[in-house]
Amino acid sequence: MAEEPSAKRHHGEPSDKSNDLVDVHVPGEKREYTRTLTGVELHGKETLEIVCTSELDKVDEVMSRLRMKGGGLYPSFIGVDVEFTRDDEPPQMAAVLQLCVEELCLVYHIAAATKWPKHLKQFLREEKLYTFVGFNIGGDKRMLNKSGLEINPNNFIDVQRKWKDPHTSKYFDSLADVAGGVIHPFYKGMKKKIEKKEDHKKWGTSPLPDNLITYAGIDAYATYKSWKTIDNIVTGWGISKEQEAGPYYHCNFAG
Repeated sequence: MAEEPSAKRHHGEPSDKSNDLVDVHVPGEKREYTRTLTGVELHGKETLEIVCTSELDKVDEVMSRLRMKGGGLYPSFIGVDVEFTRDDEPPQMAAVLQLCVEELCLVYHIAAATKWPKHLKQFLREEKLYTFVGFNIGGDKRMLNKSGLEINPNNFIDVQRKWKDPHTSKYFDSLADVAGGVIHPFYKGMKKKIEKKEDHKKWGTSPLPDNLITYAGIDAYATYKSWKTIDNIVTGWGISKEQEAGPYYHCNFAG
């Protein structure tokens, strides 16, 4: 189910509250709005809550929820993804930023915003509390830089470079390959949910249509969940090998 979007176009001078905030210089249809989708179906009985917004306070609110969700997990990861403005209208920049922890995803519509959220840049520069996880994240980081944002260069993981799907012959796997292999086959078709050529030109449109919000949220979730699963497997394997090397390991299996 979904909450109806709250929206208002910008007119005249900015409010006093935003006077000390930095302008967003990303082309797009400027509009303050929030659209929340709940119960977005994933694999099995899993569902996702996606909050798509261009509103400053809403971004900060959802980032606070993401921190709280990640705070009880160790290690703590945040899935990150970026959608771009049109490639036929240069310079191409980051139009949408997605952040995901567990079943909650923020879709920040940069192209619709006029001011940067107060705490966003600090959130992206975090060094110790959590680690950002992306897929082919180099391109996303470049687009964010063009738009005025930066993910801490010492605090991110590129899943595409850290994991190889043993069932493909590609040099670099796609997110659909990895997520479909380590999470559930459902994700093998995740990139087919939108018309790639035409729909990818609409990231500057506001409000974003539900199909693009859903696509953006599932992308970030699949990135997050893939790495969380991989990290659990690798960590468990490492612990098992350490135990096997211990002096009393084989005694536990003696008849």
